[in-house]
Amino acid sequence: MLRLIVMFCTTTVLASIAVAEEPPRRLLLMFDAPEAVQAVAVDDKAFYAIANSAIGKYDKQSGEKLESWQASDEAPVKHLNSGVVVDGKLYCAHSNFPKHPNTSSVEIFDAETLEHVGNHSFGIYEGSLTVVDWHDNAWWCVFAHYSKKVNNDPRSLPHIYTSLVKFDRQWRRLAGWVFPQQVLDRFAPHSCSGGGWGDDGMLYCTGHDRGEIYQLQLPAAGSELRLLKTFKLPITGQGISLDHQESGVVYGIDRPNRQVMKCRLGG
Repeated sequence: MLRLIVMFCTTTVLASIAVAEEPPRRLLLMFDAPEAVQAVAVDDKAFYAIANSAIGKYDKQSGEKLESWQASDEAPVKHLNSGVVVDGKLYCAHSNFPKHPNTSSVEIFDAETLEHVGNHSFGIYEGSLTVVDWHDNAWWCVFAHYSKKVNNDPRSLPHIYTSLVKFDRQWRRLAGWVFPQQVLDRFAPHSCSGGGWGDDGMLYCTGHDRGEIYQLQLPAAGSELRLLKTFKLPITGQGISLDHQESGVVYGIDRPNRQVMKCRLGG
């Protein structure tokens, strides 16, 4: 009987250790990409590492570089923030940060060749455009503000003025929301740097440098988004992209190391 008790206890302890040593696997793959400074976008075959004025297209499986784009006098792009691929085109949020007054545009590229094929300019609008996404037959944009004064410019508004704005297909404003205080506290003194809609109908956003993704929901009433959950991931904030080909998979960047990180959202 004593031998059976010892065997039972040993088995139980080993099982407990095995469980303790198997945390949920968040990081799936990582790739070197010198353009991984501001954001990453992803489609069914490739990911797009985004820098201020350059983009690199990479094979999604091997990490092989396929195409590249660099700003020029004809396309004087200064500060790309994040991107999304919609119907074969890469749409990138762009602003004149850190200049004032804030001006913003959506810069459009052919996803196959990375040729710059168009833009939509907001001009002076509600802040610096940091996020653009297409969801539910509408465009969704985040316009950021920063509590950390840029060059001590008195015209800067604090980060609490950051907002999510919904537009129709012709970029006509339909509605707008602000972020909840819990998320604004995590953004401070910066702002929302990335985001996109998941297949679950939830909005996922990131700040400037924390390894966190905030799951948000439109409110039933009022103008403040609802925070549902915070995910800890091995990224350093900035622009993210949800992979609509793999449920629960999101791409982010490790800015200091210039790497693209393929991660799994977990419980």
